[in-house]
Amino acid sequence: MSHPDPLFTVTQLGAELGVTVRTLHFYEAQGLITPRRAGNTRVYSQRDRARMILILRGKRLGFSIKEIKEYLELYDIDPTHGKQTRALLKAVQNRIQKLEDQRHAVEQTLTELRGIELQCEDALDTMPSPATTAKAGRVKKTAAKPIGRSP
Repeated sequence: MSHPDPLFTVTQLGAELGVTVRTLHFYEAQGLITPRRAGNTRVYSQRDRARMILILRGKRLGFSIKEIKEYLELYDIDPTHGKQTRALLKAVQNRIQKLEDQRHAVEQTLTELRGIELQCEDALDTMPSPATTAKAGRVKKTAAKPIGRSP
């Protein structure tokens, strides 16, 4: 005898996936999951749970809600999952390229900042200390002028 799919309340599913109730409601509002109703209570199926796992993974990998939704819709349309797999491959390749571009930009910025850091350290090493300058008489102290008075 087969057992029906387990159902989860919003609190149970949120706790299991480490997300807030608000997060689950957000993805429901976006049309990514479709819980059933048992009276006034939302109940989530194993399918909703699996979709949430895919959604959270997609977000962690940097995919947009739109991209995730397109991927999930292909899953429902194509029982062989060929279109879905091709779409996923293309999305992953695009994401890899974006991350490689970002890494290159970060590396360039770090190189430039390290150069500036060295220049600043060299400049500070060659500057006389304020105590040495004061002793040599190079620093002339002037009396403070009151504000708002003419000389």
